[in-house]
Amino acid sequence: MTAQRVCGLSELVQDEARRVEVGGVAMAVVLDGNGEVHAIGDTCTHGDISLAEGFVDGDTLECWAHGSAFSLRTGKPLNLPAYEPVPVFAVTIDGDDVLVDPSVKLDLN
Repeated sequence: MTAQRVCGLSELVQDEARRVEVGGVAMAVVLDGNGEVHAIGDTCTHGDISLAEGFVDGDTLECWAHGSAFSLRTGKPLNLPAYEPVPVFAVTIDGDDVLVDPSVKLDLN
């Protein structure tokens, strides 16, 4: 699969997550306070909860249900109860288009 347009850069709100689905893969896309765009798996590894409904704080996305925060850069949980990481996807910006390839997961371990 190749990178697909998931939204426009101008559609993203700083420090808010947006849920998108590409090729059957749900992702949370975030424009952080530094102007960087991140795409991570949308489902909390502790429970079947959408991370896009959570809270962005710096370079983390916190699950609203149980409080586990995940690094937007590595996908690793930073606190319990989650202990498994979520996938992180490469993001490409082309003009106003935010592109993500769901078949390319970054290995940041």
